[in-house]
Amino acid sequence: MLLEFKSVTKSFQDQSGEIPVLRGVSFALDAGETLALTGESGSGKSTLLHIAGGLDTADSGSVLLEGRKINGLPDRALAQVRRHQISLVFQQFNLVPSLTVGANIRFQAALAGVLDPAFVDHLVGALGLQDHLDKYPEVLSGGQQQRVAIARALAAKPKLLLADEPTGNLDEETAAIVLAQMLALVEDTGAACMMVTHSPKIAGQLGRSLHLKAGLLV
Repeated sequence: MLLEFKSVTKSFQDQSGEIPVLRGVSFALDAGETLALTGESGSGKSTLLHIAGGLDTADSGSVLLEGRKINGLPDRALAQVRRHQISLVFQQFNLVPSLTVGANIRFQAALAGVLDPAFVDHLVGALGLQDHLDKYPEVLSGGQQQRVAIARALAAKPKLLLADEPTGNLDEETAAIVLAQMLALVEDTGAACMMVTHSPKIAGQLGRSLHLKAGLLV
């Protein structure tokens, strides 16, 4: 088992008091599996994804990665988990504007000490980025920027790729192309992928789906 949630809860505070977001969520994700996480806005999808990625903490329950409990780890240990085992792709591309496309792609893998130039070349070719490596992100289209973000995430050879509405800022045609490229590369690398999406069409392209409603899996 690669990723496992056991009775995970999470609440936030606002002026009216405590708002439960996740209410005892339990599920498991195998290595190499692709999973769509669906649900209406406010159902807890992104919160769940952020907890899986170590960007947020659960109030109770356990989050295990390869059998190791990661919620509650010290910040330095959690940063190492994110650096070496997990990569994230967001709706906002989060590229470094001062770095070229090539440098952006290499960035995370270099930090993790796993930079493989041949593998980077494979990703660049598969995503059609060969002619853009010396450009800066600001001159690229949205679809091209998301391809760079995907290449950067996969270049680090993660065991788990987490994607939050990765094609949400793209037009329908571009989104379909980018999604197909990403899923093909995920399969090629053997990574598991958990993706937040509001689209039943996108969810149908992943191996299975889980649906959140008011913080519960239904």
